[in-house]
Amino acid sequence: MATTTRQRTAAAAIVLEQEKKEDKFPDIQTIRNAIPAHCFEPSLVTSYYYVFRDLAMVAGLVWAALTYIPAIPDPIYRGIAWMVYGYVQGLVCVGVWILGHECGHGAFSLYSSVNNVTGWVLHSFLLVPFFSWKFSHHRHHLFTGNIAKDMAFVPAQQPKSYSNSILATIDELLEDTPLWQTIQLIFHQLFGWQAYLFLNASAGKKSKQREVDTLGSWFRVSHFDPFSAVFRSNEALYIFLSDVGLAITLTGLYFAAQVVGTSTVLLLYAVPYLWVHHWLVAITYLHHNHAEVPHYTEEGWTFVKGALATVDRDFGFVGKHLFHGIIEKHVVHHLFPRIPFYKADEATEAIKPVIGDHYHLDERSFMGQLWSVFGSLKYVEKDPHRKGALRWAK
Repeated sequence: MATTTRQRTAAAAIVLEQEKKEDKFPDIQTIRNAIPAHCFEPSLVTSYYYVFRDLAMVAGLVWAALTYIPAIPDPIYRGIAWMVYGYVQGLVCVGVWILGHECGHGAFSLYSSVNNVTGWVLHSFLLVPFFSWKFSHHRHHLFTGNIAKDMAFVPAQQPKSYSNSILATIDELLEDTPLWQTIQLIFHQLFGWQAYLFLNASAGKKSKQREVDTLGSWFRVSHFDPFSAVFRSNEALYIFLSDVGLAITLTGLYFAAQVVGTSTVLLLYAVPYLWVHHWLVAITYLHHNHAEVPHYTEEGWTFVKGALATVDRDFGFVGKHLFHGIIEKHVVHHLFPRIPFYKADEATEAIKPVIGDHYHLDERSFMGQLWSVFGSLKYVEKDPHRKGALRWAK
């Protein structure tokens, strides 16, 4: 009996020590001091090199598609060629998206006007409302991991409840089947970005910036309404400019369709667009959802805890060279979003000794983890071992 008591005491001491360890987070200045100063200094020449490089690849793929694919006589091979083009162009355009993302964070250059104009052009080209995204994304960074105020992929806090409708009954019956998970994941990947822009989907309950009458109007919480509840009153002009950028791009696509045909424009632009935002949804989702990484209550949350509740993953050559390391170096990006992506490798290595076990890296298959995480992480609950933390329900 005495031995058992000693064993329990020792085990309790280990648990207590682990809890204390997990509660010890370095302050943001300590982490910053570990990073060489030059990592915070973007190069305008280097940043624009990547812009011209990526846009040259985009233009080259469009030229190759228009020149060679229509000349393929067999309709099956021609269809396959268009599919390959759409996939590859989608990968390249993710890089363009990330460069606009750099602009939104002020990591592109030291000049805010250059960042805003360049980001507006790049994101408008991809039908992304630049300033609208910039403002909401800034708040996502400001409140990452905060269950109430985060703007992206805030998890449920209780199991799914079902109504008596036919669709709810089908969902309940098929919930754990691979087929139903596949269907749900496809919808998540195809329409997750649009749901965020139009409906402010997956945002926290306290993420809105002001109270407006949203009853019966989805537009009042969208990223397109200058007076949306998602934004502050003084941001309305910038939301309008975002809409202007989208209107210019849509107009350009309309006139392009008059020249090469609507179906060709859809193959050239719409298919890569869907691929781009599939990747963006997958990247963001996997950065903030991991079985071992917590979320936090409002009382338990701090900026550092939230920033470190993110995960670096691996996507090989594509991640490093086309996606500009956004998958592989996301933790340091959440701590210091003004560090340009081409200096994130050095900055990440510099902070690892400081943040220790709070650094999360998962090098398993990226797409495999998308399937696994989507199917297994459903809601969070209070963590009995960490005050203010929310763990994924088992």
